[in-house]
Amino acid sequence: MGLPYVDHIGIIVENLEKSIAFFTSLFGLKSTGIKEMDEVGLRIATLKAKNIDIELIQYKKTENNFGKKIMGKTIGVNHFSIKTDNVEASVKEFQKKGIKVMEGFPRTGSHGSVAFFEQETTQKILLEICGEIKTR
Repeated sequence: MGLPYVDHIGIIVENLEKSIAFFTSLFGLKSTGIKEMDEVGLRIATLKAKNIDIELIQYKKTENNFGKKIMGKTIGVNHFSIKTDNVEASVKEFQKKGIKVMEGFPRTGSHGSVAFFEQETTQKILLEICGEIKTR
């Protein structure tokens, strides 16, 4: 996998629009817009900083709570994500080291192919790996 590149930090927020306004006015960050991810019950906005992205996540009021099941209920800093060239190969490498992938992963997320790992195998830290979004 080589030396890791931190892709983004995920923060759970109560109100996505207010949080976007707060971070963009406070730090001058640029928003890439809001992604409505109905299939996992999330609304996501990515804010661009020089060296890292900040992913703001709001739970949708919907019956599909897959995202909330993975990330938990707590508002605040939630997870960090490491960029990899090959999510599937990285999952296999992690599994050889005793790190368990969460059920339902790898799958397509807002950052291309993604995988989250069981926290009891990652020092109680919610860890995500993500790959590039493939364009044609």
